[in-house]
Formats: sequence, C-alpha cells, structure tokens
Amino acid sequence: MRRTSLDMVYELAKTDDRVVFIGSDLGPGVLDQFREEMPDRFFMEGVSEANIIGMAAGLALEGYVPYVNTIATFLTRRCFEQVAMDVCLHDLPVRLIANGGGFVYAPLGPTHIAIDDIALMRSLPNMTVVSPADAEEMKRAMPQTLDWAHPIYVRLGKGGDPIVSDEDAGFDIGKGIVMRRPGSVLIASSGVMTGRALEAAEMLAKSGVTCGVVHFHTIKPLDADLITDLARGVSSIFTLDEHLRSGGLGSAILETLSDTLGTQMPHVERLGVPDAFTREYGSQDTMMRSYGLQPFQIAETIRRATAADEAA
Repeated sequence: MRRTSLDMVYELAKTDDRVVFIGSDLGPGVLDQFREEMPDRFFMEGVSEANIIGMAAGLALEGYVPYVNTIATFLTRRCFEQVAMDVCLHDLPVRLIANGGGFVYAPLGPTHIAIDDIALMRSLPNMTVVSPADAEEMKRAMPQTLDWAHPIYVRLGKGGDPIVSDEDAGFDIGKGIVMRRPGSVLIASSGVMTGRALEAAEMLAKSGVTCGVVHFHTIKPLDADLITDLARGVSSIFTLDEHLRSGGLGSAILETLSDTLGTQMPHVERLGVPDAFTREYGSQDTMMRSYGLQPFQIAETIRRATAADEAA
C-alpha cells in the first residue's frame, strides 16, 4: 500500500506541476525516478518532522500541493502543533501520507505503534482522514486528493494486504461503501480491518448470523447519511478499529448516530484497543490477536453478543 501511494504521487506529479514531494528519511530506491525526473519538486528533509510540516505549509501557500511522507506516529504526535497551526488553521491542501497505521510497526514497540493517530487527526478542524482498505483502493483514492481543498491525512497499511475492495464501487472522499448487505447485525470498519470484517461476516453466516459490512475509507468527514440509514435497519452495530477504542471510527459513528438518531439508535459496540499503551512486541497479526481483532475473534464476539440479545 505504501509503495502504491508513493507511486501515485509520482504519477500525479507527472501530470500536474503543483505536486511536490517531501520525505523524511526514505529508504534507498524509494521514488528514485521522481527525484531524477523532477528534482526541483522532490525534497528529502531528514528526521525533522516539525520542519517538514512548516515547509509543506509554506509551499501550499505558494500554490503547490505538497505530499509529505513519513512514519504515522511522527506525523501525528511529534508535529501535532505544526499540523494544527501551520496546516489546518490555514486550511491548506497538504497531504500527510502516514506509514504504518495501527500495528504495522509493532516490532518497534509503543513509540512506533500508531493507535491514536485517527483520534489526533480527526480532532483538528479542516482535516480529512482517509484509510483505504488495500493497494487497489489506494490507486483510486490518490487522484481524489489532488484537487481536494483541505488537508488530508492518509493512513497506510504495511503493504501486501489482501485485495478486498471493488473497483466498481469507486472512491469518493466522504462516502462509505456497503461491502455486504446487513441483516440484524452490521460491522463498520476502515482500512485493513475491512478485510477482517468480511472474513468474520462469512464465518457468522455459516453459523446462521446474517451480518453486513460497511467500509468507511473516509473517517472524516464520515458518511453520516449512509450510517444513519443503515442503523435504522439493524439491531446492533459493531465497529472495528486498529486503534484505541476512543477517538477512532467507533467514536465517530457513535457521535454521528447520537446526533442523528438519538435514543432511537441501535446498540453500538466498539472493538479496538483499550485505553492503554501497548506493552507487547510482535507482528501486526499477533497484536491484532492480543486485542481480539482477528476474524475468528470478531465473529465469536458478535456471536456471543447476538446470542445474549436473543436470550434476554
């Protein structure tokens, strides 16, 4: 997914002179062709994230569309003030491409595990938060970023994630996609969690639980009309976050449904990381398992919850 997003920046730069790229400590060979063909629009600024954001804001004020790429925790925690004051306050078209959303960098521990990035970015006025499901959806997402008038945070998976998105569904910033029609239960997900949601729904179908899946590649602005419409027809919604339960997609959905449906909203249960820093080191998959976010665990959680509802 990361390689695809950066390749798309190169493709956009070839067709639009406004596009500039600013990287922080990229690996050898990454975007070499961009640097060779358009050296005046390729910048490698090293590990100084606050400076990079200020530089991007300045370029945006001069009419450019800067694409900034580095590790998610550094883009969000380390230079939050610069993102807020330099970019969002002025509502500038800066694109923050964040490597390693969620547990991607789990081997490096809590300093690199981005489980609060969505909460930080969606708290900022004017910021748009996007989390595609796979590399193919990333190909459809990146062209939409070129003329979007506001800042965008793009959350990346690790790459090599299964392709679960559908080309026919397209990609429109701010619009969710129904991947599987709901019965009495609906799973709402974003990013790589959508693949896990689809697997869990298939497992549930085999045990007689009809479960839909809606994919929110855009977490902010959330597709309020879609989630409200779907919520009217289900008894339970389960949200999946490779993120803290607070501030992520689940929180966005709860806030939206509270505003639109109030006391008529269905039961909403958020599945994600509890309110604590991670203490384990491992892979993305082992961390997912530790927090009950693998498909078989999601399916079992929903199965128990629906059984309890039926028994009540």
